[in-house]
Amino acid sequence: MTDMGAGSNKVKSRKSMVSGLRAIMLLIVFLLSVSFLVSVFYIVNKERRENITREAVNTLNTLSESISSDIERYKEISRLVMMDDGLVMFLKATGTPVDAVFINNTRSSIMRVLNPTTMVDSVFGFRDDGIYIVSNRNRYSLDFTILNDPEWRQVIEDQKGGAVISVNAGGGIARVVGRPLVTISRVVYDVNTQQRIGMMIMNISSAFIDGKLISISDKKIAVLGSEGTLLSGDNSVPGYLYGTGISNEVVHKDIKDGNQALLLSVRQIPDMPIYIAVATPIENGFVMYGTVYVILGLVLVFLFAIAIAGMYITRNITKPISDVTRVLDETGEKGTLKKIDIDIPQNEIGVLKDAYNGMVERVNDLFDKVLDNEKAIRRAEMRMLHEQIKPHFLYNSLETIGYLAMEDGAEDVHKALETLGSFYRNFLSKGEREITLRTELSIIKDYLALQKLRYGDILTDEYDIAEDTLNCRIPKLILQPIVENSIYHGIRLKGEMGLIRISSRFVDGLLHLSVYDTGIGMPQEQIDEILTKKSYNGDTDSAFADIYDTSDSFGLWGTIERVRGFCGRDDVVNIRSEQGEFTEVEFVIKTGG
Repeated sequence: MTDMGAGSNKVKSRKSMVSGLRAIMLLIVFLLSVSFLVSVFYIVNKERRENITREAVNTLNTLSESISSDIERYKEISRLVMMDDGLVMFLKATGTPVDAVFINNTRSSIMRVLNPTTMVDSVFGFRDDGIYIVSNRNRYSLDFTILNDPEWRQVIEDQKGGAVISVNAGGGIARVVGRPLVTISRVVYDVNTQQRIGMMIMNISSAFIDGKLISISDKKIAVLGSEGTLLSGDNSVPGYLYGTGISNEVVHKDIKDGNQALLLSVRQIPDMPIYIAVATPIENGFVMYGTVYVILGLVLVFLFAIAIAGMYITRNITKPISDVTRVLDETGEKGTLKKIDIDIPQNEIGVLKDAYNGMVERVNDLFDKVLDNEKAIRRAEMRMLHEQIKPHFLYNSLETIGYLAMEDGAEDVHKALETLGSFYRNFLSKGEREITLRTELSIIKDYLALQKLRYGDILTDEYDIAEDTLNCRIPKLILQPIVENSIYHGIRLKGEMGLIRISSRFVDGLLHLSVYDTGIGMPQEQIDEILTKKSYNGDTDSAFADIYDTSDSFGLWGTIERVRGFCGRDDVVNIRSEQGEFTEVEFVIKTGG
């Protein structure tokens, strides 16, 4: 009965999981459908606004370039008028009375320049004595308060004959009846003396802009002066500009005209006090029915794809995962690691099964290796226990022999044995990998004392040791192999009295430790080989290999490798040598003191 109840609970659990998965799938379908519709609505409206904005910018830029191009052409005409002989003669006649004949001749001369052009309304010439001339007989309103204003005139004079663009001469000149004027003002100079002789103002009828706006019928467009003067276009647009910042860049603003939503786009024509404003209607309708049908079709296709995906997930993911979980539960209950041996689709879950089986195989192998390592560790501990007996036996034996030698009066033998005992005691250093420089120097001194007993006085040793370096911890036995190399490969081969000098000092926080000998030296090729050698077939883990196996300079090379490993970098050694004179090996070690 218990087994049947457990089986029933598992079935209910699986059914609950399937029902939950279905509910989650339906929720995902609902959320994705709503998100899809909202996204489509947002994207359609966003694209509509971007299209409106893009069209408005293109319209503004096109009109700006076209108007600017026309005004540049009129500026060239004004330059020709400024150089007209009749106008120049009139301006140079300052203080001379002007009669009707003089005025008519001047007008005729100016009109000959203007005949090939259209839209030039008038040309004014102002002498410095206050007398002026106008090229036609239309009625104009002149505000001499503005025309004689020093600041207004200074703006024109600062251009040194260059053109200054304004609307209605900045309020100084306007037609009594007619359209606003686009004004080009210049200071006129005598071409011979380069002296200022007066001012020329050429007025262009703003009607030249009308033709540029005719083809644009789906937008409200206006071209205005900086003071809000309507030059051309829809007269309702200036009312939209209240509170709108204007610059050379296009500025956009959402506005309302009754129930109609508009996008107002404004920009200034570069280097001119003229602005262009475009008001484009924003459609309030949703999406056209054709688009709705397309979206609805896409949603249905999307839902169908979700259903297919659900079936695929159930067959290829949900069921295989359930089967794998069941097998893992059974394995866990037994407390063993076994491979999964069930049929699973050859997809990612199949790869997961293969990876799990491979992991189980590797873990079982690791278990076996761990057991073998434990056994090896126990055997090594036993060997270590036996090996620890040997140094103590050696110390005790040396002390006994030394005592017997001293009893017999052999003081030299006693001293040699005492030195040898001290050497081995420091040499073994209780198995430590790092020792102080003080201990390392004791080893060297004992070693050299023993070598002098063996070879006689073939060498002397000197020590230049900085006091603050003695307690620095360094890798054990990095000086002894170098000193041994100096004796056997340097001083002995030279056949004369030699010197070994050991030095230490701190430079920029680094310990500089050097061994200098007056042996035969070595060629640069051998130095390069030692510094660049990358491998050695001997047992580099043994300290005795570094000390005694000096064949092929392994003692020196092996010591360099140990210092490199200690410091974690390659640039730890400098070797300087002169053949027949000396060799110096210097270690540069970063030490914590």
